[in-house]
Amino acid sequence: MRARLARGAAVATLALALTACDLVGSDEAAPSGTPAGTSSAAPDLTIDSEFTSSGTFQSHSSVRGARGIDLVLTLYPTKATPRTNEWYPEGSKFFTFTFQGYDLSQPLRASFDSKRLMYLDTIEVTSATVTADGGATERPYSLDAEAAEVTFDPEPARSRYGMLITSPKGALELRNQEIGSMSSDTRGVELTFRAVVHIETRAGSGKYLERTVEQVVPIAIFASEDPTVATEIPENAS
Repeated sequence: MRARLARGAAVATLALALTACDLVGSDEAAPSGTPAGTSSAAPDLTIDSEFTSSGTFQSHSSVRGARGIDLVLTLYPTKATPRTNEWYPEGSKFFTFTFQGYDLSQPLRASFDSKRLMYLDTIEVTSATVTADGGATERPYSLDAEAAEVTFDPEPARSRYGMLITSPKGALELRNQEIGSMSSDTRGVELTFRAVVHIETRAGSGKYLERTVEQVVPIAIFASEDPTVATEIPENAS
């Protein structure tokens, strides 16, 4: 795809905006005060993984030339495989991710018309495994699509720039994404997210900046002769 997602600083006031209504489907194992996948004993991770240790991952990306814009990527495991410390090389592992934009130059409760519109054109995700024995790299998950064609909402607001992702009116949500089986010496997998976004220069201007953003998300995989066990196989699994 055509985008570079740079890791941005988290904005403190954004926490008030990240409600379950904004980002989380009701049938998912959403992030909570007691994160899914957190074991009583700290696991010895081969790779440093916020997703594994916290049971979720969230990044905030600023955008060059668009002060006050915050692009938020959130990942969490679904209820099919909620315990991330039991993600093993064999078997399917399921996660959901969302992508949404916030115009922090305006108060969170300001009218939607006062906020800059943001559209997500394409979304690409590639994967690469990390192995204990230096084995060949595998790619157990991939995605390359127009956002409006794959988001959970069957009728997203869209324009020639893609689908609307400005909070609270729009967001990309992909549920039950499947990371497949990997070689037995796999100890981690890195997901690289790339998005092409169009951001209004000012509210109501109708003029847009095109930017590409990128985020790498490492996920630990634990050694086991047993496969990852899913409580169910989601009907809409990728």
